[in-house]
Amino acid sequence: MSKPHFPDLIRALPDFDGPFDAHRLVAEGCEVLFASYPANTRIEAHTHPSRNVGVITSGELRLTKGDKETRYGPGDWYHLDANEEHAARFDVETSEIEFWFSV
Repeated sequence: MSKPHFPDLIRALPDFDGPFDAHRLVAEGCEVLFASYPANTRIEAHTHPSRNVGVITSGELRLTKGDKETRYGPGDWYHLDANEEHAARFDVETSEIEFWFSV
């Protein structure tokens, strides 16, 4: 269950059925996820068919693309192309808003 960082109206959205805790808002051509990750969460290298844009709202994301790791903190936006391999690491409790655009 997502932490109270997100307002009640966001936490009342349907749960995302995936490998992390999020609430899901579907719009035509895009899914919006309000996601929370406990400290020390690791997501192994993977791809997905959507183009993704996200903004960190609290905590920190360490995103690896190729052999480069980049740190994103509150207010920072990241971008992923469709089918771009990436891995994620959350050393501290983190929340973000993710936009998954259909291609």
